[in-house]
This record gives sequence, structure tokens and C-alpha cells, in this order.
Amino acid sequence: MSVMTGMRVFAGRLAGMVVLGPDGDSVGRVRDMAVSIYEDKATALGVVVELATKRKIFLPMLRIAAITENELTTVSSTVNLRPFKPRSGEVSLMDDLIGAKVHTDDPEHPELHGKAVEIVDVEMERNRTRDWRIRRVAVAQRSRLGRRTRVTIIPLDRIQGLHASGTGTVNPDAELIASFNEMRNADVANTLHDLPEDRRVKIAQELDDERLADVLAEMPDDYQADILSQLNIERAADVLEEMDPDDAADVLAELGEDKSDVLLELMNPEDSEPVRRLMTFSPDTVGALMTPEPIILMPQATVAEALAHARNPELPTSLSSMIFVARPPQATPTGKYLGCVHLQKLLREPPSTQIGGILDLELPALYAEDNQETAARYFATYNLVCGPVLDQDNHLLGAVAVDDLLDHLLPEDWRQQDWRVDTTDQMRKEA
Repeated sequence: MSVMTGMRVFAGRLAGMVVLGPDGDSVGRVRDMAVSIYEDKATALGVVVELATKRKIFLPMLRIAAITENELTTVSSTVNLRPFKPRSGEVSLMDDLIGAKVHTDDPEHPELHGKAVEIVDVEMERNRTRDWRIRRVAVAQRSRLGRRTRVTIIPLDRIQGLHASGTGTVNPDAELIASFNEMRNADVANTLHDLPEDRRVKIAQELDDERLADVLAEMPDDYQADILSQLNIERAADVLEEMDPDDAADVLAELGEDKSDVLLELMNPEDSEPVRRLMTFSPDTVGALMTPEPIILMPQATVAEALAHARNPELPTSLSSMIFVARPPQATPTGKYLGCVHLQKLLREPPSTQIGGILDLELPALYAEDNQETAARYFATYNLVCGPVLDQDNHLLGAVAVDDLLDHLLPEDWRQQDWRVDTTDQMRKEA
């Protein structure tokens, strides 16, 4: 079996691989992989990397740029150096899966029915959402002399005997956490909200930093603050670094000045600086709602480049709908703001066209001091889901998205209410 076939990887062959940063510097070697299993689905969460110091850290699969026959490359030279600790809902590839005894009902292999087989390796495949799903399992029998027989590849959904806690007793917390891999962040947040406080915090602590950051953003501010305040202070800072700056600013405001100052100090300066800027604006203004990280390009960029940025799967759909163009510097606050291009306009232009020549110069901008009602009228007037936010000197400070605006305009408890309106009951009341 080769290590890779297209976007497919035999996970067991990664063990011992060199891990390189984007600049080619050695990070360490792969020693294990964390996997989540729920019902008949399994997801590779990340790899355990041993550094030169022998410390083991966790590298999420989303931080992996490429896997070749001999090495694994990360997307960033920055890695989280917090020591790896296994969490509920995760199983170890090397300790729990490879070598585990299971059985199969695969109709393609009736000769294996009713017999114990041993997992030799698992094949994972990267899907469109960039998750690595385990699709097939390599199994073999053991002869009386302890030797493995011929290896057979079986679809995962035809393997029986695997659970979120490995091949042993099912752990309710592990099963719940594993089920989160099939759920949207908002639905995970609602599930956590309905749990007793002690279990809610316990489950939240078991999520990795990126997932916890995404889930917290879908919870009420007081619930976010409660969970963050019960994390180790360094881990709380790591989670805040993974949050969008506007969401991080909201929860820090909820935590109070003393604790927020400590957390901001512990955060990476590149992550804390935009959060600090947002916290200077009044909570009821557009400046407090905006994100300082929209798509910003120079006028010389082409339509093809702009579309490539818009296709970034980590970018919210509202922010991917608009490309903003400014003079250097490109980071917010930018140089002079020149205009914007809507995604629909990009789709109608040749790929080689420079976006500086197709700017929408008629669309007005919002200003950081504008209030939320002004922003609501802006979106309703121009049928947009994202708009530019400027300062008084026409520097682009960021963009405000309609979903962030709605989050603040709706009642504080809107997340705890069913989003469906019962029109039958409403009609009865009106009658």
C-alpha cells in the first residue's frame, strides 16, 4: 500500500514522518494520530508530533498543508507548543485502532463473516470541507502461529465493534463529543447550552481550541465568559486567538477589565492588536461589530486572484461576497480605500482583468461611529450582506457582516429560542 493515492492517505504510514514548516524547517516527527468515531463515521482530528525536545504536541489536520511520501508540511511556521493530552471523544490510531480486534459483515468478503479480524491500518480521505474522513479499513486475520494473513480492505461502515472510546466500553461523553463532528457549530452550541453547567464546562474543555472557539461564538456572551473563565488561563488565551476578533472582543468585555487585560497580554500580539482596537469602540456602533480581517487586495490584483481568496473555506460566506480594494498598507487600517467588487461582478469578468478597473465606485461606505440602525438601513437599501467600514480619513478599518448585525439586534436570548416561528399558533392568536 502506498502512502497516498490522490487525496487518500494510509494513516498508519504517517508514523515517523518528518514534519516541516512552510519554510522547510523541521518541526518534529509524527508519533500518533487522534481520531474521532461516531456511529459508522470516523474523522482524523490531527497528528501527535514529537519535537526535538521530546515534548509531544497536537497538530490539527486543518493545519496540514500537504502530505507526501516522506514528509508532512504545515500551513504555518507557528505551532501550539502546549503538551498533547488526549481528550474524551478521541481515540489513538496507534494504541486504540491499529491492532484492535473487530469483525465485519461486508458482503464482498463472506469468508470473514463471524471471524475476528485485526485492524492493520486505516485509509483517510480529504473531503471538500477539508476534513479527513476515514473511509476504509485494512484488516487481516492472525494464523495460529501469530502471523497475519492476507490484508483485506473493508469499507468503514462494514466494520463492527468500534466506539468513540476505542473497542472497549462506550463513554457517554466521548460519544457526545464524537457526534459533534456531524453537527454545525450553532447546533453544538445549543447542545452544550442545554447541558447542566458542570457537564457543559467539562465537555467544552475537551474540544480542541479551534472548535471550541467556533462553538463559543454561537453562544450567549455570559455562557462564553463562564466557560472561558473555567479554563486554564493560558488555554483561554489560546482559544481567544482562534476566535474572530469581533467575537473575542465581545467575550472579553463580558469578562471584565482585569481579566481581559491579562488574557490580552497572554495572546499573540498579532491576534490581540485587532481585538484591542475593536474594544475602543462603543458597543452599539458599527466599529464594535466589524471584523478587521475581510478580503483586502491591491488594485493590480486580478479577478482570478480575487476569486481564489473568496473560495477560502475558512472565510464566512458573508465576507466572501465582497472584495475590498485599497492602497498599501493592506492590513487594517489600510491605506486609502478605493472601492469594492461584489462576488457576482467577479464571476462575470475575464480572469485576467485587474479588479482596480471594475470597482463599484457608487456604493457608499459605513463609518465606525455609525449606529446599528444605520447599518441595518444600509443593508436593506443596497441588498448586501457585507459592507466596508471606514474612518474619517477614508482608511478601511474592516467590514461589517449582516449576521453579526443581526446577532446584536435580536433579543439577548434569541439563541435559546427555536428559530422556527409557529405560524399556525400565530394565525390562531390573530383570529
